[in-house]
Parts: sequence; C-alpha cells; structure tokens
Amino acid sequence: MNFLNSARILSNILRMSFFCCIFAPKIVYPMNKSRLLSVAALSFLLMLPHSLTAQTRQDWAGFNTYAQQNAELLDAKNKVKVVFFGNSITQIWYEIRPEFFDQHGFIGRGIGGQTTSELLVRMRQDVIDLHPKTVVILCGTNDIAQNNGFISLEHTLGNIISMCELARANHIRPILCSPLPARAFYWNPAIKDAPQQIRRLNGLIQAYARKNHIRFVDYYSPMADTDGGLRKDLSDDEVHPNHAGYQIMEPIILDALK
Repeated sequence: MNFLNSARILSNILRMSFFCCIFAPKIVYPMNKSRLLSVAALSFLLMLPHSLTAQTRQDWAGFNTYAQQNAELLDAKNKVKVVFFGNSITQIWYEIRPEFFDQHGFIGRGIGGQTTSELLVRMRQDVIDLHPKTVVILCGTNDIAQNNGFISLEHTLGNIISMCELARANHIRPILCSPLPARAFYWNPAIKDAPQQIRRLNGLIQAYARKNHIRFVDYYSPMADTDGGLRKDLSDDEVHPNHAGYQIMEPIILDALK
C-alpha cells in the first residue's frame, strides 16, 4: 500500500468517527470521542495487512516495472549486450550513474527490496527475453535482511544457481557478483549478524562460480571496512553505494566484461 492510499483510508475512517462523535453521540452504545478515535485507528491498522497482501499479489515479482521498456527494446530490435540484474543496489546505480550505462550500452534491471526468489521469477521477462550476451547478477542482501521472511543461505544460493542455469541454457553468459558489505540493515535491525552472513554467502557464491567456471566479481574486498561494514566514504546509509562507491565498482565490472 502506498502512502496516498493509506492516507485516504485513514481520512475516511476518521471522518466517519468524527461524524459519529458529533451527530450520533448516543447511538446504542455511547462512546466518548477519544475511545472512538482509538477504535478507528485500530481498525485502520487491522486493514493494512490485508491491503498490503492484495497489492502484493497484483505484481509480486515486479513484472510491470520494466514491461514497457522491454517492449520498446524488442520493438526497436535493439541488441542488448549486458543486463545488470539485481535489487536496489543495481537500480540506484543506473539512476545516479546513467552515463556509465549509456556509454557502454548496458541495461539496468534492478528493483529495490527484491530477494533472489523474486529475481528468479522475473528473469525470463527482464533478462532472457532481451537476448543479451551477458547478465551481471548482484543479489542476496535482501535475503539476509529477510525482506520476504527467513530463507537459508543455501536456498539463496540455490536461487542464484537457478539463474545461472537459466542464463546458460539460453546462451547468456552469467557473471556473479559478491553482495556488498553491510554492518546492519536499517529497515530490519533485528538482524544482528549481517557481516557474518554476507561473508558466508560470498564464500558460497564464489565456490560455486569457481567450480562451474563462472566469472566471480569481488566488490566486497575493496569496499569493506575492518568490521565487515560498507566503508563510510562509499555510502550514505551503510548499505547502498554513493557515487564514490559506484565509481569503485565500475572499473571492476568492466574488467570482468572484457
């Protein structure tokens, strides 16, 4: 549910509550204004999960996000060399550094907040159907942050493996990238061992890549501080890179794409 819809629902509930307070104070079960407003607020909160679930079911994997851009690419018969596929770290990359993508003919297909499960579901539309030569996969952070609930690192790796297998089956070269360091997740402070989990997931991804002759790109090492967090000069929120952070990542991925 977006903020505007939430505000409209709350406004309607409060409007009804005030109406009852002013014009019908003695209806069957008299109730003072503060108590009635409390009931109204509670009703609103109870409605939120159902509304959020309904909205999520409409486009759980984010198919609509790039549908128009994908259609335009295919209609123009533009050849796609490389798709950058991931979550908000990829999305923000081409939003604040579009010149990097434009200069090299890269396409960004990142959606903020997504886990590997959602990426795997939309991979056909946002990668395979575009027929790129290469897909750069950067994901896993939101799995550790439990954006869709708990998922083991082994199952996260399994989703990444499936992406690589789908890419290869469609003659697309996969490149696997290390999830970036993070000391904690500001949206889920309950996760207390983010650095340890990220290091372990990186080890699993790297071992799989080595065994299967897939290029592994290490963003983690040059961007991590001594505590396993993202260096403060490279991020404004300790999770997402800023301009300086992306400028470190760009030559690394360009070297891998040679």
